[in-house]
Amino acid sequence: AFITHPLDLVKVHLQTQQHGKIGFVGQTGKIVKTEGIFGLFNGLSASLLRQLTYSTTRFAIYGKIKQQISPQGQPISFGQKLLTASFAGAAGNLVGNPWDMVMVRMQNDVKLPMDKRRNYKNVFDGLVRVMREEGVRMLFSGLYWNTARSVMMTVGQLCIYDQIKQMLLETDYFSEGLATYFTASFTAGAISTTMTQPVDVLKTRSMNAKPGQFRTPLHLIKYTAEVDGA
Repeated sequence: AFITHPLDLVKVHLQTQQHGKIGFVGQTGKIVKTEGIFGLFNGLSASLLRQLTYSTTRFAIYGKIKQQISPQGQPISFGQKLLTASFAGAAGNLVGNPWDMVMVRMQNDVKLPMDKRRNYKNVFDGLVRVMREEGVRMLFSGLYWNTARSVMMTVGQLCIYDQIKQMLLETDYFSEGLATYFTASFTAGAISTTMTQPVDVLKTRSMNAKPGQFRTPLHLIKYTAEVDGA
């Protein structure tokens, strides 16, 4: 989380742009210029708790079910990996959605005018204020999009990773070791990021929206298409 959080923060800013198109480098420079280098770490407390809940749940469920299916550690079928990863992703997101929602808001706060900022002191302050000011239900805003993203991300990170690693080990060019793990991880990461990007944009905008701003998922899709000129 410490390493990836600044990248994730810039990503959220890029995803919530409404006017103009600032690139990654330009957006990073803008944040550092206005908020200082530590501005890249806004929402870190929420990011840490999200990883501790969301990621731990996903990996634990996936590993446990795999162990139940194949106690001897033999490779399971792609279909079994796919279903296991999908279930683990959905379960992990249910646990992590509130932290994720607060994290997105804290990350996006620095780009808002001073009078419109939420100014959450930390993740716990954010959780309490959302429940008090907007209701518990708001903690699960973006749940539909976030669940879809989590399922696809877990399929990419775990199911596809396992499948690629298995395929590599069946060739004469790879064996258990760093090169195999790196190749499988890099490929699976590229695939999962590509799969989840459209849904990730919708998730971010849904979580950052005001109560009632988007009536239906279709309304959000239409708004995003209009803003981004699709």
